[in-house]
Amino acid sequence: MTAIVTVPIASTSLLAYRRCLSLFSLAPRIPTNTISTNASNFLFSPLKRRPLQTQASLSRELTATTTKDRQITRNVVEILEQRGLIESITSENLRSACSLKDSHPPLKVYCGFDPTAESLHLGNLIGIIVLSWFQKCGHKPVAVLGGATGRVGDPSGKSSERPDLDDVTLEKNIKGIKSILNNILSRFGDDKFVILNNYDWWKDVSFLEFLKNVGKYARVGVMMSKESVKKRLESEQGMSFTEFSYQLLQGYDFLHLYKNEGISVQIGGSDQWGNITAGTELIRKILAAEGAYGLTFPLLLKSDGTKFGKSEEGAIWLSPALQSPYKFYQYFFTVPDSDVVRFLRILTFLEIEEIEEIGREMKRPGYVPNSAQRRLAEELTSFVHGEEGLKEAIKATEALRPGFDTKLDWKTIEGIAEDVPSCSLAYDEVLNLSIVDISVLSGLLESKSAVRRMLKQGGLYLNNSRIDSESKKIEAHDIVDGKVLLLSAGKKNKMVVRVS
Repeated sequence: MTAIVTVPIASTSLLAYRRCLSLFSLAPRIPTNTISTNASNFLFSPLKRRPLQTQASLSRELTATTTKDRQITRNVVEILEQRGLIESITSENLRSACSLKDSHPPLKVYCGFDPTAESLHLGNLIGIIVLSWFQKCGHKPVAVLGGATGRVGDPSGKSSERPDLDDVTLEKNIKGIKSILNNILSRFGDDKFVILNNYDWWKDVSFLEFLKNVGKYARVGVMMSKESVKKRLESEQGMSFTEFSYQLLQGYDFLHLYKNEGISVQIGGSDQWGNITAGTELIRKILAAEGAYGLTFPLLLKSDGTKFGKSEEGAIWLSPALQSPYKFYQYFFTVPDSDVVRFLRILTFLEIEEIEEIGREMKRPGYVPNSAQRRLAEELTSFVHGEEGLKEAIKATEALRPGFDTKLDWKTIEGIAEDVPSCSLAYDEVLNLSIVDISVLSGLLESKSAVRRMLKQGGLYLNNSRIDSESKKIEAHDIVDGKVLLLSAGKKNKMVVRVS
């Protein structure tokens, strides 16, 4: 969830209590064999696979009226279940609550995003996709930024406590994440989603008020039985009281949203089960209400079983400022064949039948390698970066294919500059320089003789146009937008020359 501010204890705000709590530790380590496992108070219902009706075709024209009508008559839980996007739900009653055709009103569904970085990453994408499925099926998605909880830090799935972030960084992160969510969720209609910040209701809650009104309903034994807590208690580092309290903060978020915003469903990754059920339990105890539901989805894992995340090396960011649409596209264009059908199922809105046909096509003779990956990359890049981002990614991809008939511009070449070698040369140094000399000076090839051999083999390109004569000199119109050149020797050896 998102950001927060500094405050004094008791009479001011609850969020200040982190400073006070930093004076304490968890005291002696609790032996693992004394930890209570009395978590049976929480409802748990693992979903069972079962055959579903054939889905209607879902095209990229998501706003088409007939497509909307078909989607609203379908139960979103069944859709998510069929696509492998449900790990567990707190009650089977959620299934019937989602059935708009049975005169049930649309649900408000929320997912939380803590502002621990200025961009969401690929690991967050499933949460957005599940929200979007609810949205496409007639319900209202709500994204909750953790302006408050982001200061405490969710221990779920972490082996150590998250570092503290200052106010300026938190606000910057909130702004970046809100922009991403706005861009993606608005693809289904600007008025069909809500973005909230939990600092807005936490800022006036005092520590003593929280203990009195919420803390007394929390059972320590149940809190300690949460998987995320047990793992940290068993670790060498242990867990601070601040982190231990996180599940209550998120639980109170659900209570507040249920009571004041009419939000009855919280979704999250499978590692959020304990935090989500903390909320449903508080709603049951404090409000004496039974209409709150939790739903978790599997974490997005790589082929080696590790999860995607911003703290992991090679994070796939959703912000174009941190990762260009081209690089985002290239990541999915190069995923292994063993992952592509699974990713199509959980990360796109393509019809299941079409995905299954793509899987069958991959096994047939004559299948063009990476065709399935191309479809995956197109669908995901369009969803995250929009049609313009997809066009940019495809154009940059074509820029890496010597001889391909596409007009290059400075932005396109810069889009690939991080993935190929580059150098900087002065404008006067480049103008009227022979293709042989600039190929050596830039470092594209090691010698003039190597350049001449490449010329004879027909493998030397300037801005994707084949060069047939060593007498070719660099002219002003060759310098793309007066800023860059793209040199290629064969299919893979490239050099971006920045001209200053």
